[in-house]
Amino acid sequence: MNLVADKLSSKDAIELENKYGAHNYHPLPVVLDKGEGVFVWDLEGKKYYDFLSAYSAINQGHCHPRIIGALKAQAERITLTSRAFFNSRLGEFEKYMSEYFGFDKVLAMNSGAEAVETAIKIARKWGYEKKGVEEHEAQIIVAKNNFHGRTTTIISFSNDEDARKNFGPYTPGFIKVDYDNVDSLEEAIKSSKNVVAFLVEPIQGEAGVFVPQDGYLTAARELCAQNNVLFIADEIQTGIARTGNLLAVDHEGVKPDMLILGKALSGGVYPVSAVLANDDIMNVIKPGQHGSTFGGNPLAAAVAMEALEVVKDEKLAENAFEMGELFREKMNEYISKNSLVKLVRGRGLLNAIVINDSEDSSTAWDICVALKDNGLLAKPTHGNIIRFAPPLVMNREQILDCVDIITSTISKFEK
Repeated sequence: MNLVADKLSSKDAIELENKYGAHNYHPLPVVLDKGEGVFVWDLEGKKYYDFLSAYSAINQGHCHPRIIGALKAQAERITLTSRAFFNSRLGEFEKYMSEYFGFDKVLAMNSGAEAVETAIKIARKWGYEKKGVEEHEAQIIVAKNNFHGRTTTIISFSNDEDARKNFGPYTPGFIKVDYDNVDSLEEAIKSSKNVVAFLVEPIQGEAGVFVPQDGYLTAARELCAQNNVLFIADEIQTGIARTGNLLAVDHEGVKPDMLILGKALSGGVYPVSAVLANDDIMNVIKPGQHGSTFGGNPLAAAVAMEALEVVKDEKLAENAFEMGELFREKMNEYISKNSLVKLVRGRGLLNAIVINDSEDSSTAWDICVALKDNGLLAKPTHGNIIRFAPPLVMNREQILDCVDIITSTISKFEK
């Protein structure tokens, strides 16, 4: 049986999505059909550099043969048992994850948003049962301009009115503070005895790749420890070697009380997410109090373990660090000679450029469309910011080629 995609044009595929799919995304006008390493191809066979990596889910590169091999081998054996029974891969995965990241226990889920919801539930339960907060009074501190997902609870503490409007009523129990502001965090912690946790992205990715000043995460961690508040690091986008270390918190040597992972935990091959914590926190969860039919399934376990082995064996954190330094160096050379790009910022291979235009302008979008035409795929965020996050398997020659594509494309927009 022939795949439908074999008969489609890109125009046909876009029309199908527009007619039959909910319009909850605004994609660039390109239809991807194949991927390998740092490259993707559309239905007509045009080749592109992928500079988004499915929002940092494909750190190991598209269709990594080892990860696909693990998927195939496990899929031919058993894929799903539910948690009504033990399965032969989950315990192995849990031990592997706990040792890999240095925690006592792991709770496996599927999507990143599910993992964030899981961490919120664990933190609240810990607050009631271990800290002594009165039930229904727990408060969790979050940073303004955060992005932790799109569930009803998560959008309740979002600043993005597009994500929030007409989805209320919102879930209470959250305090918003300024990101990268220790004083704001300290004030919030000391304002209430009911604060149980601080949930934060070590780098705010969706907000435009905002890297906090050195020492912020360390100071925030110390404040939490001093006040018996859990420090929860959302490393769904920044983790798994993306920023040049295994975790973004590793740049400051910070150990969170709870770690949230997703995206590249499977190399983009299968939905896998996880929350990690030590026994004094994780053991508040008892049978029947949290779960997921697919969470911890044997297929996910096999894929995630191989995905993490690839990160270690191929030294992807080290490569991300080196290639990120090179990318920012070359972009800064270009920026010093033009007025259209204000700055480049980032860490490892999670970077963004800020276009010298208003947030409501179409310039960044138009540049991304032109980049597509020139063989490189990226996406704007917040109007005038373009995020660049290629697979971590990218080499020096490829990075320099991509810098040439980016700078020559942007130059055509200069007035």
